[in-house]
Amino acid sequence: MTTTKFLLALLCAFACLLTASGETMSIRNKENPVRITITAGDIILTATLIDTPAARDFASLLPLSLALEDYASTEKIGYLPRKLTSDGAPGGYDPSVGDLAYYAPWGNLAIFYRDFGYAAGLVRLGKIDGGIEKISGKGKITALFEISK
Repeated sequence: MTTTKFLLALLCAFACLLTASGETMSIRNKENPVRITITAGDIILTATLIDTPAARDFASLLPLSLALEDYASTEKIGYLPRKLTSDGAPGGYDPSVGDLAYYAPWGNLAIFYRDFGYAAGLVRLGKIDGGIEKISGKGKITALFEISK
């Protein structure tokens, strides 16, 4: 490999590690997943994002503060500043307790604290690592979503 090709490959690899905000992120893969922190007052939750275009697009928005409200006594929802990509995502899925998801038709984030059935347009982003009960039934909350350090 020539020096020029090597430098180009190195530059491309470095560019892939930059988020939209210019902060570096670790490479997103199964061995080194992207972890986020969700802070709402004195409540701190962590979540692990899956390696999909939608989850990477969500991570590019962070840090992000969202007003979350209860929806159907099942989930907390908050409207994102823009729609996320749903490239390559299935037409929907059946979320479980602790799932972090994107509802493409409305452009909102959803955090499921109760089980729910299949929903068309729902895209899985990741999973809350534990403590989901801390936000269930709390009414409206404001949460800060950040890449974990």
